[in-house]
Amino acid sequence: MGKTKNIVLGLAALMIAGSLTACDDGRSGAEGAAKQLASSLAALDVGSLAVDGKDAAAANEQLKAVFAALDPAKPSVESGAVKLDGDKASVPLNFTWKIGTAEWKYTSQAALKKSGDKWAVQWTTTLLEPDLKDGEVLDKTVTAPTRAEILGAGDSKLVSYRPVVYVGIDKTTIGAADPAASAAKLAQLVGVDEAAYVKQVQASGPQAFVSAITLRQDGRTITDQRIAAIPGARGIPDSLPLAPTRTFARAVLGTVAEASAEQIQKAGGAFKAGDVVGTGGLEEQYDAQLRGQDGVSIKARPQGMTDDQIKAAKPDPRRVLFAVDAKPGDPLKTTLDPRLQQLAEDTLAGVGPASAIVALRPSTGAVLAAASGPGSNGYNTAMLGQYAPGSTFKIVDSLALIRNGMTPDSKVECTPTITVDGRTFKNAEGYPESSLGSVALRDAFAHSCNTAFISSRDKVSQAQLESAATSLGVAVQAPKLGAEAFLGSVPGNADGTEHAASMIGQGKVLLSPLAAAIMAASVAHGAPVSPQLVLNPGSVSAGATTTASGPPSSSALPSAPASDKPVTPAEAAALGDMMRAVVTSGHAGFLASVPGAPVGAKTGTAEFGNENPPKTHAWIVAVHGDLAVAVFVEDGGLGATTSGPLLKSFLTAAG
Repeated sequence: MGKTKNIVLGLAALMIAGSLTACDDGRSGAEGAAKQLASSLAALDVGSLAVDGKDAAAANEQLKAVFAALDPAKPSVESGAVKLDGDKASVPLNFTWKIGTAEWKYTSQAALKKSGDKWAVQWTTTLLEPDLKDGEVLDKTVTAPTRAEILGAGDSKLVSYRPVVYVGIDKTTIGAADPAASAAKLAQLVGVDEAAYVKQVQASGPQAFVSAITLRQDGRTITDQRIAAIPGARGIPDSLPLAPTRTFARAVLGTVAEASAEQIQKAGGAFKAGDVVGTGGLEEQYDAQLRGQDGVSIKARPQGMTDDQIKAAKPDPRRVLFAVDAKPGDPLKTTLDPRLQQLAEDTLAGVGPASAIVALRPSTGAVLAAASGPGSNGYNTAMLGQYAPGSTFKIVDSLALIRNGMTPDSKVECTPTITVDGRTFKNAEGYPESSLGSVALRDAFAHSCNTAFISSRDKVSQAQLESAATSLGVAVQAPKLGAEAFLGSVPGNADGTEHAASMIGQGKVLLSPLAAAIMAASVAHGAPVSPQLVLNPGSVSAGATTTASGPPSSSALPSAPASDKPVTPAEAAALGDMMRAVVTSGHAGFLASVPGAPVGAKTGTAEFGNENPPKTHAWIVAVHGDLAVAVFVEDGGLGATTSGPLLKSFLTAAG
């Protein structure tokens, strides 16, 4: 019975299979061939296809030659609905090319022919592009738009096209001279690595111009005559987007240069060799906005004609198949004041360690200057530095104490030392004995008595310190800043010696010079100040901030100025009174001679490291009319004696 059943089932299966075969009109085979064709064209390799009318290898060679100019781009190809006509079929092929930021779409028609049980593609040139003729290949021209400028306050030009000279060896003019010898002499003249440049020149082709250095035209000391004295050496005039000087706001603005191999690889085809792109700072962050979009032209050109022959031909034998005009970039507008930025840099010019000066407009939050000194070695100390703020943080302590019922006239105990859980804290070296004892909070602030603030630690919790900091715009996000920055880190939980250290801006409390300036600006403004540097961030994310230990974060910190309890005008007035006392009766009396509005200030000296005695960072913050300034010097000693004179010089010249 079982055997009979199996025979019946087998006969049924054969009958069904026979009926399917009888109904099959070849469509499934044609559709499969069409999909395989689309897949092979997308891979730019048809060597394994069945081809009718042309040898498969020859078809593959033609395919690669036609599209060679578009390398490394490859198309996306999708087959459409197959139309069947006996042993023939036709199918549309939808091509999509991504050429930089442009997208080129077209549809070609493919003809298929069945031979036996296989479908083969009938090879024609129009299969690759509907308007392409036999004997033609594609030609691609990319036109880069003019890079947009970075503007400062009043639309002043911070980064604009300025004349430069590319200096290098032109191997077409070197004649019988030794390229290596010329390269060595030029490297010595312009001060580049001799061995590396000689190697680069030797490895280049006979038609190459090998650039050694790019010099600003203005003020260059290496003359054309000195360059021309070296066989094969020459200077090629051009222009590049540059700041007024090589160092002007470099850490903030970034630079512009030809794309590196790494940048080209990361861009995934958006960049090519020779493209000018931003590196670091705002130039990199807003590169897409500043660079604009390349213009692209795809033309059909006779295969075998050289570029020189095409240039000489009249009329131009090429035909345009696709074109997109270049789109210029949009200028990036910032709040930087060129005069104050340059003044800040000049003020720091002689400072050896890492240093910074940040100036803000309290009424608007505008960042007027963010200078990092030469000792920062290109790092954006002004906006990204993470340092213990020392006694400048007593502005935050004082706000927390005022909120808990104290006033500038309340008495606090200023002792020579104070011990917390076995750790002894003391005042700065040379603290005047006349300022010890039971003193007003204002006086303890003016003379920066560490022990007085630490002895008041039981009057404020660590959470209240954190709240006071955010009330002054510190340790929060900067949604309007438009640039990467660190705005501070104030732990919400700490006790014992850690809480005591927080009371004098040590322990885990960290600020950047920008954050310190914001803190002072909020006092002057009578409300939390949210800083702004970029005025038109466009489609690029504006205002990333960093935590004390990590990369830019959009959610790790509360937003400014939305504190749970923003500083009030009355609280700010009390803090301003105490900051003024630092100048009138404290150890920043040297600021009393600054012309104009009265100056209020707070110095800070922050210990770091494990040496005995410890090294210290030097801080000072100040308000002067509608100007708030922070000055910082890493490993700078005392705030009053190191950062103080720098601040006085800046404020006096700023006017």
